[in-house]
Amino acid sequence: MRKITLYVDADACPVKNEIRLIAGSFGIEPVFVASYASFSQNQESKWVYVDQRKEAADLYIVNHAFPGDLVVTQDMGLAGLLTGRGISVISIHGVEIEERRVPEILHRRYLAYKSLLAGRKIRGPRPFTDENRKEFSDALTKLLCRLVH
Repeated sequence: MRKITLYVDADACPVKNEIRLIAGSFGIEPVFVASYASFSQNQESKWVYVDQRKEAADLYIVNHAFPGDLVVTQDMGLAGLLTGRGISVISIHGVEIEERRVPEILHRRYLAYKSLLAGRKIRGPRPFTDENRKEFSDALTKLLCRLVH
């Protein structure tokens, strides 16, 4: 049986430490994918650096993830590309993205973009809290329990 690979769309990911700790407890070494702009000598775990082009990290993940793998991202376009291929996706808020929900999620994103282009103000993301970290950690642990066992 092939071991699960956990990929992280890491450039703006606020839960890198949680991922590293939780994945490690399951014997999984996460693969953090980020642009060269995020390079640091002090990073633990496995890091893959890609160009700074807008979709470079997404393309790396799409080209390297296989059915049964897990991806952490807040990019719903990337989630849409992965879920139909048997790859589990979880958001930084601990929401598992299911294939059947992707069209609705992408449609809402499209409507928000249209509103923004029309000059309407839209709310930005709320600040990421300790409660959000706990919700993500709990959801990631549950998901890994299901995928690994």
